[in-house]
Amino acid sequence: MTQLTGRPILGAPGELGARPVLSALLAGVRTALIGLCAVTVPVLGLWVVTPYADGGADGTLRLVAAVWLLGHGAPVLRGAAEAPLSVTPLLLGLLAVGQLVRVAGRVTARGAGRPGRGGASAVWAGYTAVACGVVAQCAGEGEFRARVLPDLVVVALVAGAAVAVGARPRGVVPLVTGVLERWLARLPETVRPTGGAVAVRAAALAAGGGLLAAGGLVVAGAAVAALLGAVSTSGSSEVLAGGPAAVAGVLLVSLVLLPNAVLWGAAYALGPGFAAGEGTVVSPVRTVLGPVPDFPLFALFPEPGAGGWRLVVCVLPALAGVAPGLLLGRAAAVGGGRTGGRAQARIDARIAGRPGGRPGARGPWSVPATAVAALVAGLLVGSAAAGLGGLSGGALAAGRMAWLGPVPWWTGLAAAAWVATVAAPTAVLARARVLRAAGGRAPLLPGALTVAARRSALLLRARVHATVTRLSDIRSSDPDPRVSDADADTGAADPGAADPAP
Repeated sequence: MTQLTGRPILGAPGELGARPVLSALLAGVRTALIGLCAVTVPVLGLWVVTPYADGGADGTLRLVAAVWLLGHGAPVLRGAAEAPLSVTPLLLGLLAVGQLVRVAGRVTARGAGRPGRGGASAVWAGYTAVACGVVAQCAGEGEFRARVLPDLVVVALVAGAAVAVGARPRGVVPLVTGVLERWLARLPETVRPTGGAVAVRAAALAAGGGLLAAGGLVVAGAAVAALLGAVSTSGSSEVLAGGPAAVAGVLLVSLVLLPNAVLWGAAYALGPGFAAGEGTVVSPVRTVLGPVPDFPLFALFPEPGAGGWRLVVCVLPALAGVAPGLLLGRAAAVGGGRTGGRAQARIDARIAGRPGGRPGARGPWSVPATAVAALVAGLLVGSAAAGLGGLSGGALAAGRMAWLGPVPWWTGLAAAAWVATVAAPTAVLARARVLRAAGGRAPLLPGALTVAARRSALLLRARVHATVTRLSDIRSSDPDPRVSDADADTGAADPGAADPAP
């Protein structure tokens, strides 16, 4: 009896612990159900407290299924006119992807060294099985209707990508770093930032974080301005007149769409801005708006007209490019490594000519290589900005509201241009400063250009000196015309003055 009670149940042969595939399958089902409950509880709670709710529990469950599908990027149809609804609430998507990555990593680590494979695939299968039930719940006639096959494919692809990332033993970061390092190795040697994949990745992350912070500041400033405007006016919106339940529902939707608003704010600070319907634009340069729904996030839009003082927000992306420039400058001074400690000691020894440097150590990057590293970081940030800008937008209805959000390719180009333009000179100056502090020479121009510039400066100085000397000689050799005239007049008036008396 003691042996039976002391033996772990999941570790017994023939039990669930010896069936990793079944355990992983249940883990995938549990992950999907947790995400579904996170949507179901608040929606059902609002339906219960609403005194005059339209529809019954079936319509509410259909709404839950539609919101869950939208969180995975799967568009749904709304109303009898089948208007498309494809704005992805990114907060729900981040939660779903994060849970899948964590569960897939845990299942993979637990199944390492055990007989039987396919743990990550089983997690994906369990999650997709729940998605099939959700799509079936939202497939019939109703206010919200799912497109069965396309929505199921989208959910399966998102879940598969998240599970694949979580199933990698070392994560996806080393994979991205390796791909970036191989790509940089193909560049010519004169402009190649040797060993700079880690530094470029860190610079891109810093620039992306700076742009997100800029978007958050734009949204916070617009929210403060909207609150002050609401307090100063006596009018009230239809949403506020709907009671506490309506206000709670609108606030909940605004919270779910907050990451979308931050990305829209980042696109606004970058310059291209975003669209709020067909024929509209919201940017620091100008704002052209039409009628928009009565929704708190739409109340943050600026007033139509020219930008004016709103152009000041374009300083935020410039500030976001300073941090990656400093990171790349320090990395360029140590040849792609990290400053400080032994690496800095080797740099000091190599630059000052003292012994002690490690043989074969990489030297500092050249100025063109440093600029290329900043350009690559800008391209990475631009690609991410274009992708996230496309995910944050979508359609609210057909016709005029067919697209809301940033234009992906405009946003990506602006992000890449801002980061590369600011980070490249900052990195060059930071590199020069680090090398100068280490005791070495840090020319801002390559060798041939430095020699040509020095020769031109010497020639210019010689020509200026020759010109000044020539002008001085001419002025000293010419007599003063006023003195000559006076002497001539004196000699003519007194002829005897020319021959003094003996």
